[in-house]
Amino acid sequence: QVQLVESGGGLVQAGGSLRLPCAASGRTISSAAMGWFRQPPGKEREFVAALSSSAHYTYYADSVKGRFTISRDNAKNTVYLQMNSLKPEDTAVYYCAVTWRYSGSYYSTAFYDYWGQGTQVTVSS
Repeated sequence: QVQLVESGGGLVQAGGSLRLPCAASGRTISSAAMGWFRQPPGKEREFVAALSSSAHYTYYADSVKGRFTISRDNAKNTVYLQMNSLKPEDTAVYYCAVTWRYSGSYYSTAFYDYWGQGTQVTVSS
Protein backbone atom coordinates (compact mmCIF):
# COMPACT_ATOMS: atom_id res chain seq x y z
CA GLN A 1 0.00 0.00 0.00
CA VAL A 2 1.34 3.40 -0.98
CA GLN A 3 1.50 6.05 1.72
CA LEU A 4 2.36 9.73 1.32
CA VAL A 5 3.27 11.92 4.27
CA GLU A 6 3.58 15.68 3.90
CA SER A 7 5.43 17.87 6.36
CA GLY A 8 7.02 21.31 6.55
CA GLY A 9 3.87 23.37 6.88
CA GLY A 10 3.48 26.16 9.39
CA LEU A 11 2.99 29.86 9.92
CA VAL A 12 5.12 32.25 7.88
CA GLN A 13 5.04 35.96 7.15
CA ALA A 14 4.25 37.26 3.70
CA GLY A 15 7.36 37.25 1.55
CA GLY A 16 8.80 34.25 3.37
CA SER A 17 9.58 30.74 2.18
CA LEU A 18 8.69 27.19 3.08
CA ARG A 19 9.68 23.81 1.68
CA LEU A 20 7.18 21.01 1.85
CA PRO A 21 8.55 17.45 1.63
CA CYS A 22 6.24 14.59 0.76
CA ALA A 23 7.75 11.23 1.65
CA ALA A 24 6.42 8.16 -0.13
CA SER A 25 6.51 4.57 1.08
CA GLY A 26 5.28 1.27 -0.28
CA ARG A 27 6.44 1.87 -3.85
CA THR A 28 9.17 3.83 -5.58
CA ILE A 29 8.09 7.16 -7.09
CA SER A 30 10.97 7.33 -9.58
CA SER A 31 8.56 6.43 -12.41
CA ALA A 32 5.52 8.24 -11.04
CA ALA A 33 3.88 11.53 -11.87
CA MET A 34 3.59 13.70 -8.79
CA GLY A 35 1.28 16.56 -7.99
CA TRP A 36 0.69 19.19 -5.34
CA PHE A 37 -2.75 20.58 -4.67
CA ARG A 38 -4.11 22.93 -2.03
CA GLN A 39 -7.43 23.64 -0.41
CA PRO A 40 -7.95 27.17 0.91
CA PRO A 41 -10.47 27.68 3.72
CA GLY A 42 -14.02 27.27 2.43
CA LYS A 43 -12.90 26.49 -1.11
CA GLU A 44 -12.38 23.45 -3.30
CA ARG A 45 -9.08 21.70 -3.77
CA GLU A 46 -7.03 23.30 -6.53
CA PHE A 47 -4.01 22.39 -8.60
CA VAL A 48 -0.67 23.89 -7.63
CA ALA A 49 2.14 22.01 -9.39
CA ALA A 50 2.98 18.72 -11.07
CA LEU A 51 6.04 16.79 -12.18
CA SER A 52 5.99 14.31 -15.04
CA SER A 53 7.09 10.71 -14.45
CA SER A 54 10.36 11.37 -16.27
CA ALA A 55 10.88 14.54 -14.20
CA HIS A 56 11.57 16.35 -17.47
CA TYR A 57 8.39 18.42 -17.39
CA THR A 58 6.85 20.61 -14.71
CA TYR A 59 3.47 22.27 -14.62
CA TYR A 60 2.31 25.15 -12.42
CA ALA A 61 -0.84 27.06 -11.67
CA ASP A 62 -0.60 30.65 -12.92
CA SER A 63 -0.98 31.90 -9.37
CA VAL A 64 2.28 30.24 -8.24
CA LYS A 65 4.36 30.31 -11.41
CA GLY A 66 7.78 31.84 -10.76
CA ARG A 67 7.41 31.45 -6.99
CA PHE A 68 6.96 27.70 -6.41
CA THR A 69 9.15 24.83 -7.60
CA ILE A 70 8.35 21.11 -7.61
CA SER A 71 11.18 18.60 -7.53
CA ARG A 72 11.84 14.95 -6.73
CA ASP A 73 14.64 13.10 -4.96
CA ASN A 74 14.50 9.47 -6.08
CA ALA A 75 17.07 8.34 -3.52
CA LYS A 76 14.83 9.62 -0.71
CA ASN A 77 11.58 8.67 -2.48
CA THR A 78 10.42 12.19 -1.74
CA VAL A 79 8.87 15.01 -3.71
CA TYR A 80 9.25 18.63 -2.65
CA LEU A 81 7.40 21.88 -3.09
CA GLN A 82 9.64 24.90 -2.58
CA MET A 83 7.50 27.96 -1.95
CA ASN A 84 9.05 31.43 -2.12
CA SER A 85 7.61 34.93 -1.92
CA LEU A 86 4.59 33.59 -0.08
CA LYS A 87 1.37 35.61 -0.05
CA PRO A 88 -1.61 35.50 2.33
CA GLU A 89 -3.66 33.99 -0.51
CA ASP A 90 -1.35 30.96 -0.46
CA THR A 91 -2.88 30.00 2.90
CA ALA A 92 -4.32 26.49 2.52
CA VAL A 93 -3.91 22.85 3.36
CA TYR A 94 -1.38 21.45 0.92
CA TYR A 95 -1.64 17.89 -0.38
CA CYS A 96 0.72 15.78 -2.43
CA ALA A 97 -0.51 13.08 -4.79
CA VAL A 98 0.97 10.35 -6.95
CA THR A 99 -0.02 8.29 -9.96
CA TRP A 100 1.63 5.71 -12.20
CA ARG A 101 -0.86 6.26 -15.02
CA TYR A 102 0.47 7.36 -18.38
CA SER A 103 -2.47 9.36 -19.61
CA GLY A 104 -4.62 11.97 -18.01
CA SER A 105 -4.54 15.57 -16.91
CA TYR A 106 -1.92 16.61 -14.40
CA TYR A 107 -4.31 19.41 -13.39
CA SER A 108 -7.13 17.11 -12.32
CA THR A 109 -7.50 15.46 -8.92
CA ALA A 110 -8.98 12.43 -10.72
CA PHE A 111 -5.62 11.68 -12.37
CA TYR A 112 -3.97 10.78 -9.07
CA ASP A 113 -4.37 7.51 -7.20
CA TYR A 114 -2.87 8.20 -3.78
CA TRP A 115 -2.96 11.26 -1.57
CA GLY A 116 -1.27 12.46 1.58
CA GLN A 117 -3.11 13.70 4.63
CA GLY A 118 -2.19 17.33 4.03
CA THR A 119 -0.15 19.97 5.82
CA GLN A 120 -1.37 23.42 6.82
CA VAL A 121 0.37 26.49 5.45
CA THR A 122 -0.64 29.85 6.88
CA VAL A 123 0.78 33.09 5.50
CA SER A 124 0.27 36.20 7.62
CA SER A 125 0.20 39.70 6.16
